[in-house]
Amino acid sequence: MARKLPMYKAISEAIAQEMERDGNVFVMGEDIGAYGGIFGATSGLLEKFGPERVKDTPISESAFIGAALGAASKGMRPIVELMFVDFFGVAMDQIYNHIAKAHYMSGGQVKMPVVIMTAMGGGYSDAAQHSQCLYGLFAHVPGLKIVIPSNSYDAKGLMISAIRDDNPVMYFFHKGLMGLGWMPSPAEAAVEVPEEPYTVPIGEAKIVREGDDVTIVAVAKMVYEALWAAEELEKDGISAEVIDLRALVPLDKKAILDSVKKTGRLVVVDEDYRSYGMSGEVITTVVEDGISLEAPPVRIAYPDVPVPYSRVLERYVLPDKEKIIKAVKSIM
Repeated sequence: MARKLPMYKAISEAIAQEMERDGNVFVMGEDIGAYGGIFGATSGLLEKFGPERVKDTPISESAFIGAALGAASKGMRPIVELMFVDFFGVAMDQIYNHIAKAHYMSGGQVKMPVVIMTAMGGGYSDAAQHSQCLYGLFAHVPGLKIVIPSNSYDAKGLMISAIRDDNPVMYFFHKGLMGLGWMPSPAEAAVEVPEEPYTVPIGEAKIVREGDDVTIVAVAKMVYEALWAAEELEKDGISAEVIDLRALVPLDKKAILDSVKKTGRLVVVDEDYRSYGMSGEVITTVVEDGISLEAPPVRIAYPDVPVPYSRVLERYVLPDKEKIIKAVKSIM
């Protein structure tokens, strides 16, 4: 039976079901126990599983990411929450030099089933150190899988897939999609979620709106900006296809290429920084394939500047529906 759930409850339910299924799964991080996680992703777990499997940690990201590395190498399946992706800098050695490389450097003898989940994204005046996305930074590191759900159904299915994966998975959730009462969230992000466990394949994109004139590729909250733009464009006779990547690594190149071959036009919407990121990778995928385009590809991404605290300035630089509409019309 399915029920409509906000994303934070879907994530928590996925973790709980995997903890019930597999005694090697445990959770740790800052305020993930009694508080239930700052964005609710671990709510109810402490009461159900106790402090041995739901561990509140000190504010030392390098220490508990290192502990997850050690636990995973011995057969455990740790899920670690770092409050914000902005804080990952203090644990980068553990992530990109050890967790990402352990399987390769051991000749395949050491598995590394670690899930590192974190909040990302702007729109709430959280300023430069609490609003970045940075998924492009980690997608650049070989050995890490990168998943980014945009709705509660995918949030649960991707979390279960991540926990069961023998490779390290970085699980990014946009705080503006979690469905918390104190933070606005698109109503469309809370969808029907089956009670029983299920998986969503990591690396399989989803066409969330079909169209013939232009392909719009996005992840997370930008999926909704793309969908809202597509609705407005339809009034002007422009049929936009919208792709929700759902994962950056592995990247579903086939879904992108098949769509662009049909539409002949490409717009990429990315809340991460413009340079050296997801938007450029998607465009390069199309260009290297040699597809004949009707117009040059366009990217709408966060400019290469720190995220401002001022809500007016933040809205000015964030990609949104209006910027997408303008970009699409410029290539028609």
